[in-house]
Amino acid sequence: MAIEKRSIALLIDAENISAKYIEIIIDEANKYGNVTYRRVYGDWQSDHIKPWREKVNDFALTQVQQNTYTKSRSKNVSDFTLIIDAMDILYSGKVEGFCIVSSDSDFTKLVTRLREDNMFVMGMGESKTPLSLVNACETFSYLDKMYHESEEDTSQEEEPVKEEAPAKEEKPAKKPAKKKKNGKAESSITPLKKIESELKNIIENNIEDDGWAYWSIVADLLQKKYPAFHPRNYGQNIRPLTFFKRHKAFEVKIEDKVAYIRNKKS
Repeated sequence: MAIEKRSIALLIDAENISAKYIEIIIDEANKYGNVTYRRVYGDWQSDHIKPWREKVNDFALTQVQQNTYTKSRSKNVSDFTLIIDAMDILYSGKVEGFCIVSSDSDFTKLVTRLREDNMFVMGMGESKTPLSLVNACETFSYLDKMYHESEEDTSQEEEPVKEEAPAKEEKPAKKPAKKKKNGKAESSITPLKKIESELKNIIENNIEDDGWAYWSIVADLLQKKYPAFHPRNYGQNIRPLTFFKRHKAFEVKIEDKVAYIRNKKS
């Protein structure tokens, strides 16, 4: 994916998002543009967000202090300030896009409002993020899936060096994460079967005379329908075209550097 040149305001809800994701957040935001604002919101006197205090200098983040006046209102105070800041930045005319990092559905209306002003809005949060927020964004990344993938990559690099029995025993320890996947009451990740069904419809509606559909058109329409779609959500950190090429229901071809896709005939 080509790196965009748009300027982006990165706004992070520290009360809602773990500091362990910060490197992934920065890397992912940089794929979509130049991050000019880097603000993180929370009560910095609270022990709850102490891990964020340790990340501020390393990642050039601007702390936005939120004093907790009452326990029941602390969360909303932080939300309100982020929303007010976002609107101030919008009206300043200094950015072409926003990255809202939170799993809180309270930001759905903000995202909708920003997009009404033709702003590019990407979201990041965990799998528990409500669909209302996920689908309001132009693109959405599940941080826990990306973090899990990065942990797997690290462990694979270390295994050949150590080759010890304990290293092999670490794999079953990751199964609880899969159990979360199966008990998906909290997850907003769209079932793969639903993605595949929609992809078939998109292909059928965009077939050219030769029976093939342009992948670029199909991919764009699929992204609009499911902003959070990525193969890593289903355990494969590969390009979407490669993901579907391996699928028995689709055929892929590349001619003169142009990719095409079609449904396989039964």
